[in-house]
Amino acid sequence: MLQEGFDDGKGESVPKSFAEELDDLRDRGLYRSMRRIAGPQGGRVVLDGREVLLLCSNNYLGLADHPALKAAAVKAVERFGAGSGASRLVSGTMELHEALEERIARFKGTGAAVIFNSGFAANSGIIPALVAKGDLVFSDRLNHASIVDGCLLSRATMVRYPHNDMAALRRLLEKHPTDGRRLIVTDGVFSMDGDMAPLRELVALKDEFRALLMVDDAHGTGVLGATGRGSAEHCGVMAGIDIHMGTLGKALGSFGAYAAASREIVEYLVNRARSFIFSTSLPPAVLAASLAAIDLVDSHEGSALRDRLALNAAFFRDALKSAGFDVMGSETQIVPAFVGEAEQTMTFTQRLLEEGIFVQGIRPPTVPAGTCRLRCTLMASHDEVDLARAVEAMARIGRESGAI
Repeated sequence: MLQEGFDDGKGESVPKSFAEELDDLRDRGLYRSMRRIAGPQGGRVVLDGREVLLLCSNNYLGLADHPALKAAAVKAVERFGAGSGASRLVSGTMELHEALEERIARFKGTGAAVIFNSGFAANSGIIPALVAKGDLVFSDRLNHASIVDGCLLSRATMVRYPHNDMAALRRLLEKHPTDGRRLIVTDGVFSMDGDMAPLRELVALKDEFRALLMVDDAHGTGVLGATGRGSAEHCGVMAGIDIHMGTLGKALGSFGAYAAASREIVEYLVNRARSFIFSTSLPPAVLAASLAAIDLVDSHEGSALRDRLALNAAFFRDALKSAGFDVMGSETQIVPAFVGEAEQTMTFTQRLLEEGIFVQGIRPPTVPAGTCRLRCTLMASHDEVDLARAVEAMARIGRESGAI
């Protein structure tokens, strides 16, 4: 949608140029740019030629540079080559695709699974495949942008319910009867706040109202639950979720995403999900690394990494709260520190970087105006001494800037 333009003197509105729109983003503190990291992802990285503490990566278990994943990827390239050559339904299905899907299905306790090329591709493919015009989809107001886009692409009627408000969701389910399908979709862990969906209540509601329940567990997979199966395992409702969506590129350290569900639903997605049908499939190196990552999650080492991550997250979250920060209800390894306005948030980010701490400021449109925050993410590879130093710097800058 074009922004409001200006009058050209002839009574006609002329759209702003791209350069003018970019200047406008800079003026409002909303301009985005990329920073280059040299070498592998870890607790500390070299950013623009300088070593810094990395506090904004989703590499929660530190597997992105794990020797087992690297070795599996190299071996797969030597045996299967660099690329897959085509989409899965043409000639792009290789034995590693099937092996990974079978492994994911066992991991999630479902009848089958299907791989997508990214989390965004998964959500923008799964939702429009499951619901269409005449159907209803009920979506949490804080769901990820890819879920929102998937709902819009589906052309189903989207009903957004207040964040984690089950009483409100019940009222909306009662208010919107339909002869078509009903789909409830939620993040398992909300990526900007670090809190969790009330999955027990959601399962009860979907059973009562005969709906499907889809959970995007991008930030819970590998991390939550006694064995790392995710937020559904953490809440004790693995069998109550109809579609488990998750990613391979966060805690699992690789790339891609999946849907795990009944055999019937997976077969339906293979035939209807456009982002699956019309995309070249994931390459062998990624598939092999993902398989190695799931094996690691299931190992004693994986259990130790989850324990270490949980300790780091609890230490950092409690320390920020003690320093006076609002951590916005976080209960996971994603720990936001509320700041408020965009410009103030980005100034805070820059000052932290000057002290060797890399944290991203989160601004509109990712979060609503006035709710900007520093999104801190913990990893199992972080050192408690480094985390304590980061909290000290954040508290000092927070007091000086008036954020706390």
